[in-house]
Amino acid sequence: MIQNLLDKQKRSLDYFFNRIDVAELEVALKLLSECRGTIVFSGVGKSGLVAQKIAATFASTGTRAVFLCPTNAIHGDLGLLQEGDVFVALSKSGASQELLDLIPSIQRKKAQILAVVTNPGSNLEKNALATVHLPIDRELCPFDLAPTTSTAVQMMFGDLLAIALMQKKNFSVDDFANNHPGGLLGKKITLRVSDLMFKGTSIPMCRPTDKLIDQLHNFSAKKCGCLIVTDENLELQGIFTDGDLRRSIETKGPKALELTLSQLMTRAPKSISAANLAIDAIRAMEEEPRRLITVLPVLEGTKVVGLIRMHDIIQAGLHPVEQFPL
Repeated sequence: MIQNLLDKQKRSLDYFFNRIDVAELEVALKLLSECRGTIVFSGVGKSGLVAQKIAATFASTGTRAVFLCPTNAIHGDLGLLQEGDVFVALSKSGASQELLDLIPSIQRKKAQILAVVTNPGSNLEKNALATVHLPIDRELCPFDLAPTTSTAVQMMFGDLLAIALMQKKNFSVDDFANNHPGGLLGKKITLRVSDLMFKGTSIPMCRPTDKLIDQLHNFSAKKCGCLIVTDENLELQGIFTDGDLRRSIETKGPKALELTLSQLMTRAPKSISAANLAIDAIRAMEEEPRRLITVLPVLEGTKVVGLIRMHDIIQAGLHPVEQFPL
């Protein structure tokens, strides 16, 4: 049964993609992109629920948009509509009386109407400045009654125009971050290396000429799993990690303790800027899956200003990159 429904829905969506009028979408995009006011989405029933989602997607991607319930609109909420706004009415039939009742008031307010309908020649279309027809052959519902395929294509219409406007406005990741300060998504695009890195005396730093035995306490006490090796100007020279310590003892025995860090360190280690996103630090650590990298020196130019650990990034609520690619 499920496979049959999947096949049926796929055929219905193919029907939509094969018959959608791209020119109508271009007209709608132009109308919405030139709107200097607010884009107001409205609909009745399931179309209303889709309109709410579309309005939220528009708002989160840089286009001022709200949802207006048609029932509340006729009892005062229409006051939010102003001249220069675009009223986007979603209705499969184009005959929803609640929307039609609003048309005279919308026209008096000199707002523009975009009708998004399936049935051509509807009263809603006749009163609209522009119309997008969303073609479907039938609903997925066996009785062709419950809004299923029609709401799916309405959702696709909304997402398509939201992303088109996003690209047209050159909406950036930083812009997106400003609209999503909370939750995992917010952390992913706002949390920076500078927010999590070790600074100042918390950084386990040493000089290339220091002997390993003289730096073991520093190595252990700072609990960073490494030593950052710099010159007197804090220019990065290398890094000495837990792995380097283990390999040094395994290959050189007790004599390793008397060697200098310049003889034991990894030269030209990976590093990152404090201004980078924390998620960029995880990406840098995971670029070479055969090497376990859990710490990165943080540089300003070539000077060490911090140290960031994968442990602290994960503790902050971010997880390995493959779980949520940007």
